[in-house]
Amino acid sequence: MTALYRKYRPQDFDEVVGQEPVVRTLRNAIERDQIRQAYLFAGPRGTGKTSLARILAKALNCAYGPTTKPDGQCNSCVTIAAGTSLDVIEMDAASQRGIDDIREIRERVVLQPVEGRYKVYILDEAHQLTDAAFNALLKLIEEPPPHLVFVFCTTDLAKMIPTVRSRCQTFMFARPRLPDLTRLLRRVADGEKIDAPDAALALVARSARGSFRDAVSTLDQLSAATNGAVTVQAVLQLLGAVEEEALFRICDLIVDGDTAGLLTFVEELADQGQDLTRLVIDLLEHLRHLLLVQHMGEVPESIPVTAETRERLRSQANQLGEPLVLRLIDLLAVAVDDARQGGDPRLPLELALVKVTRPGADLSRESLAYRLEQLESRTREPAHAPERVAPSPAPSAPPDPPTESNAPAVDLEQVQQLWKQAILPAMEQRSIPVASVLNEARPVELAGDRLVVEFPPAASFHRNLAEDPKNATLIADVLYEVTGRRLTPSFAIGEPSEEEAAEEERAPTEEEFVSLFKSTFDAREVKEE
Repeated sequence: MTALYRKYRPQDFDEVVGQEPVVRTLRNAIERDQIRQAYLFAGPRGTGKTSLARILAKALNCAYGPTTKPDGQCNSCVTIAAGTSLDVIEMDAASQRGIDDIREIRERVVLQPVEGRYKVYILDEAHQLTDAAFNALLKLIEEPPPHLVFVFCTTDLAKMIPTVRSRCQTFMFARPRLPDLTRLLRRVADGEKIDAPDAALALVARSARGSFRDAVSTLDQLSAATNGAVTVQAVLQLLGAVEEEALFRICDLIVDGDTAGLLTFVEELADQGQDLTRLVIDLLEHLRHLLLVQHMGEVPESIPVTAETRERLRSQANQLGEPLVLRLIDLLAVAVDDARQGGDPRLPLELALVKVTRPGADLSRESLAYRLEQLESRTREPAHAPERVAPSPAPSAPPDPPTESNAPAVDLEQVQQLWKQAILPAMEQRSIPVASVLNEARPVELAGDRLVVEFPPAASFHRNLAEDPKNATLIADVLYEVTGRRLTPSFAIGEPSEEEAAEEERAPTEEEFVSLFKSTFDAREVKEE
């Protein structure tokens, strides 16, 4: 039996889906007799490059052509579709990539077409050709015989050497939109009498990620696994995808701050055999949908979901704040990286859920910045005072413009908490010497935007270093980076403790003085004989 993706390959320009600009340009070129000697089709796998190259060959060699509507019945069209035409030669550049293969082409191109008007060479994965092979083709591409047409197909345009690209007309093949993929799957399902609801086909289309071939191959596999009765659950089991209900439940538990519930739910999914790597990927996709709704105000039409799911997305986007969504996306990216390197994504996933629901347990700078942002958003919320009706005041002079103050409210206690956790680590990234100077200091007073930083009595030298204009500016920049407020640092020396003061007032003994002298000048005592 023929695979479905081969059976339902487009056979003429009208059947090509999702590549309208390419089809329109090729049709116009055929109608105006402006066929060029070389074309370069570039784009992701499974987007129809080789299929369109065959259609172009049909249009050029059809018995009623050149025509934009090859009949598909003449011997030339039939043999091209079957891959047996002597005038259309398909080569796999991954295995025929050397200069000897190109020499063989050069020896054969002088021969006239056997049946059609053109000899068409289709080189698949053309970027695999060696530089020597490309250079051997240059003259042939630039000045070919009038009956010769080259079509290069590649999934990596950057590897095509510039001298070849400059001699070709380049066409970029885009990934098809989800509605286009879903319509194609519906046509295949109806043609094969496969019972598949639209929701199942939408899941298959989304999993294909822009590849016609992958989408139809997945549907072919599902049809064999379910005896032609494809269900949403069957798609989820085959693809390892996660049900929408599970994704919504995870986000609802995050809204509730239920850390224990999240960890228990992940345990349940793992016990059910759920692929946790796929869970992370699908959860990221769900968070992306929420982010789009938060910024666009509505669910984009490109997201293949039902009306009920659209309403749930709107509701959940209002419950999860934008900073929380961004923070969770950053944390889940770590789990994706671990999975790509062969690690187990379970621990990074659980850590991400714990850090999001319990920000106080996360002492990273990103978490502290998120908590400050949350605090800032709460302080900016206007108080809802009860409305009262007051008489209209008499006209007066216009009010003074509001004074600037969009900076978040930060008190001394918060600065002291952030000092060791975030401010000093941030300073170490900017300047290790300045960070070591501040390591002995501590903030003791915050009056307006003036922050007093106190050094121990014996650290006057460090205070002088901190007061240097260059260092003071750097300290102010780090304070603004962490707290969000422009604080002006002021440096002071603290009062000595009673023990330290008493120690300073007491005169040193002779033994203490000699010991201090020895340590200071690296001296040794000489005894008289």
